[in-house]
Amino acid sequence: MPPKGKGGKGGKGAASGSADADKKEKAPKGGTAVKVRHILCEKHGKCMEAMEKLKAGVRFSEVASQYSEDKARQGGDLGWMTRGSMVGPFQDAAFALAVSSMDKPVYTDPPVKTKFGYHIIMVEGKK
Repeated sequence: MPPKGKGGKGGKGAASGSADADKKEKAPKGGTAVKVRHILCEKHGKCMEAMEKLKAGVRFSEVASQYSEDKARQGGDLGWMTRGSMVGPFQDAAFALAVSSMDKPVYTDPPVKTKFGYHIIMVEGKK
C-alpha cells in the first residue's frame, strides 16, 4: 500500500502529482480551479448599482439575474473555471478571493475591469 498522500487511489485524478496541495487548500496561488459567480456590466454606473444592492443584503444570485449582461444569467454562475481559462484581471481577482456562500458573499469591491466590462466576482469553491 503506498504511503498516505502519495499517488495510489483516492486522488481526484491530479495528474500533476500534487494531491497534497489539494487537501490543504493553502496552495500558494489558491489552487488550480475556482467555482465562480459574477455580475458583468458594460457600464461602471450599472455595476455600482448592483454593488449597492449587494451591500443592502440582496442575494448575489438575484442581483446577478437582474444586472448581469452576459450568458451567466442563472444567478451569475460560471461554474468551475481553471487557471488560464479566464482573462488576466478576472483570474487574479478570482484566485485572490476567499471562498464564501450566497448568504454571506465575499466579492470584489471595487469591481474588476476587463475588456468585457466591470465584474463583481464571488468564489464558491476552490480546488
